[in-house]
Amino acid sequence: MVTLPDGTRVPALGQGTWHMGEDRRARAAEVAALKLGIELGMTLIDTAEMYGEGGAEEVVGEAIAGARDRVFIVSKVYPHNAGRRAVVAACERSLRRLGIETIDLYLLHWRGAVPLAETVEGFEALRHAGRIARWGVSNLDVADMEELWSLAGGAGGATNQVLYNLAERGIEFDLIQWCAQRNVPVMAYSPVGQ
Repeated sequence: MVTLPDGTRVPALGQGTWHMGEDRRARAAEVAALKLGIELGMTLIDTAEMYGEGGAEEVVGEAIAGARDRVFIVSKVYPHNAGRRAVVAACERSLRRLGIETIDLYLLHWRGAVPLAETVEGFEALRHAGRIARWGVSNLDVADMEELWSLAGGAGGATNQVLYNLAERGIEFDLIQWCAQRNVPVMAYSPVGQ
């Protein structure tokens, strides 16, 4: 288990859904795989509006039906949907596809043209409205994290999700240490490669 800055404990290993929801013929197998993972204790599920253009979120929604109280859902917003109002609309679409009331952890998928300050404002509005429980970022480097931390409310991010595995270890040079010094958990995606 890993403890987030707000004290919430989440599984250290989760199920990713990249490439799910892209082929309707695979849907039953994808749903079954996620359900089996939940039964085996892999109750953190990571998805994004980008994966299958919402198709992966639909697969997740089907897999967690009747098991919402047992899973921790992470989803991500496209950078072009990360403005003050756009992030609210994007989140509502994700919630609808997932069939849930609240996303446990909502991440900015990567840095785009929308100023980080607008994204933080949107995330905080969603959190205050109960549509997300907490927010974070993905694929941000140290310079981006320092900018985020300098913003009002910017230190409220729960994690930075980044590529990290035996073949991709660039974050070891500075990002891991930067995050550790500020109690920001690093969430690895593709931890065993592709």
